[in-house]
Amino acid sequence: MKKKNRGYIPLLILTILFTLASVLTIIPNASISKECLLGYKALCSFTPVSTIILIIAAGITCSLRKRKFMENI
Repeated sequence: MKKKNRGYIPLLILTILFTLASVLTIIPNASISKECLLGYKALCSFTPVSTIILIIAAGITCSLRKRKFMENI
């Protein structure tokens, strides 16, 4: 088994955090005062935009991790 280089785990954690944050932005919450752009009360008032940005950020960190640490597989 190949040993992972330094920096692999932080990029993996960052990818997981971006993915979880993108899921959290679309969760409905009735106690929020302002509706999101989709017309319901979500945790984030910019729900479709913020979700897309976080998914793109997760994809970028995932591809950077793959490109930097998995090039010899």
